[in-house]
Amino acid sequence: MNSWFIPSNEGSGTVGSLRVRFLGLADYHKTWRAMRRFTDQRDSRSDDQLWLLEHPPVFTLGQAGRLEHVRSPGDIPVLQTDRGGQVTYHGPGQLVAYLLLDLRRAGIGVKRLVHLLEESVITLLAEQGIDASTRLGAPGVYVNSAKIASIGLRVRRGCCYHGIALNVDLDLEPFQRINPCGYPGLQVTRLIDLLPHLMPDLEREKIAVQLARMVADRLGLQFAQSQQQV
Repeated sequence: MNSWFIPSNEGSGTVGSLRVRFLGLADYHKTWRAMRRFTDQRDSRSDDQLWLLEHPPVFTLGQAGRLEHVRSPGDIPVLQTDRGGQVTYHGPGQLVAYLLLDLRRAGIGVKRLVHLLEESVITLLAEQGIDASTRLGAPGVYVNSAKIASIGLRVRRGCCYHGIALNVDLDLEPFQRINPCGYPGLQVTRLIDLLPHLMPDLEREKIAVQLARMVADRLGLQFAQSQQQV
């Protein structure tokens, strides 16, 4: 399967822009370390960034995560992370969007940010003719009660990282090995099952760019494309 990749020209970012980086297939732990390093080293002049990528198969436990919700991981690794939430699965075919945002500079709180991220996904799906919604007390985006996108964040030094995981055409079987987001029996879905005509190898770039632009618009930031490795 092809990784998420869009060629682009480098440019210097400015405060008020959202530097969007397309990172392909990226190791989870390496990417997590890079997000933390970026957050620890950033200052008031640093760009806000959105990293678009996919991960090799991995289960991740959030800060509230309990191992009892990882029922039978098999050969898929399980990693404890510092994001909010319970357990989820990442794998090829899932668009992951990590938002590295200075919350203080943006003047936005975590709850409002989660709402804006959910709204970005809902609007993206609506443009494809898919009616999606949120659930009170269970962050993420749902279609007919099945979860299609998860959202989890971490705040550190007044800035956030982690973000959105949108199921495009990944294998859903690993979700059967866990209680997704800590809910036994929670159903999950993916874009390709809702849009049978979707050709992910040809359209994943379009989906990634659409999501990035929607996030930038809702944050009042200028979309600035980049191509750097973590």
